[in-house]
Amino acid sequence: MNFGRGPSVVLNVGGTRYSFSREVLKDFPLRRVSRLHGCLSEQDVLEVCDDYDRERNEYFFDRHSEAFGFIMLYVRHGHLRFVPHMCELSFYNEMIYWGLEGSHLDYCCQRRLDDRMSETCTYYAAEEPNGGAEGKGRRPPAAEGRKWLERMRRTFEEPTSSVAAQVLATVSILFVIVSMVVLCASTLPEWRAPENRSVEEQSRYTAESVREPSGIIEAICIGWFTAECIVRFIVSKNKCEFVRRPLNIIDLLAITPYYISVLMTVFTGENSQLQRAGVTLRVLRMMRIFWVIKLARHFIGLQTLGLTLKRCYREMVMLLVFICVAMAIFSALSQLLENGLDLGTKNKDYASIPAACWWVIISMTTVGYGDMCPITVPGRILGGICVVSGIVLLALPITFIYHSFVQCYHELKFRSARYSRSLSAEFLN
Repeated sequence: MNFGRGPSVVLNVGGTRYSFSREVLKDFPLRRVSRLHGCLSEQDVLEVCDDYDRERNEYFFDRHSEAFGFIMLYVRHGHLRFVPHMCELSFYNEMIYWGLEGSHLDYCCQRRLDDRMSETCTYYAAEEPNGGAEGKGRRPPAAEGRKWLERMRRTFEEPTSSVAAQVLATVSILFVIVSMVVLCASTLPEWRAPENRSVEEQSRYTAESVREPSGIIEAICIGWFTAECIVRFIVSKNKCEFVRRPLNIIDLLAITPYYISVLMTVFTGENSQLQRAGVTLRVLRMMRIFWVIKLARHFIGLQTLGLTLKRCYREMVMLLVFICVAMAIFSALSQLLENGLDLGTKNKDYASIPAACWWVIISMTTVGYGDMCPITVPGRILGGICVVSGIVLLALPITFIYHSFVQCYHELKFRSARYSRSLSAEFLN
């Protein structure tokens, strides 16, 4: 195709004009622009752009001009960043249109895009516009099945999406509370008396414990949690992604110990290894404390905490590095001042650097148990410096974590409000 008479080609993107030579257009880094060089007819050109002016050899693209300006900076300098005050997903759509991918972004912007795409969790309901009975009559059975699965997913994943989801979330919270009460009550001395029995009595008690009220309540709670987890797995879109989610892993860690303990009691029975198995059973029973984390599905506060820790893992690592470096320095100095120098009075609490690390960590966090304290004047001066430096070092990364926490809270609150509006509409209907 003849691309005009002049040696240059003009791209008009949202009213902003860019001029290039034909040779540059051939090997242009943007795939959509480079496709213009291979067009053989005007119809091929109109499949790439929105309009074409043959006289001026100008191609029109009805796209975001400012976003394309940032994309042109990437073409010239090799660095692609988000447009300020523009949604990351909108800019990503512009990138896809011009033939770029998320890997072309700078690392900091890749992290923002990943967080936006993974944590927004926007569920697009498969609702069709009300087109009358005619459109409803032609709806295929497969679409009905997908809509039902989508409704089931939202019921189990979003507690505020419908009345049924509200009821299901309330029942799940009640089961978690009951299971926690039973777990706490099982540690009382009256409940722990059977652990002091002989092997024969303990084996007989293990066989009868399932028929006791606490055992029945525990079995009912485990049955509910197991059924809930199985249903959520069945109706999930991506089974592999479902298994990789942190909350689902926690559900599995909370449910599995019960079945392992049941199998262990069945196989040990009258065996002499029951006492050693009893220690393992107590450890497995205590793993039920993970059920508390199941409340994160129903409370924005816990969801905000988990999302903040996920997004701020770099800041958390930086905080741990600060603490470890300061701990290494102050523990070595305190051990030297309190025990290493021949001053006549040695503090036995600082006999080694690992022992001094305990004093450093409780001093930097301003806990101050008082079980260890310096007795020399240089050691006390070092202790004061340790406390002040701990306050400063802990405060630096916490500022970034706080801002991320506020942002995550507003995002999750907006998402919950969106589903609450759909819940109110369903209730009124």
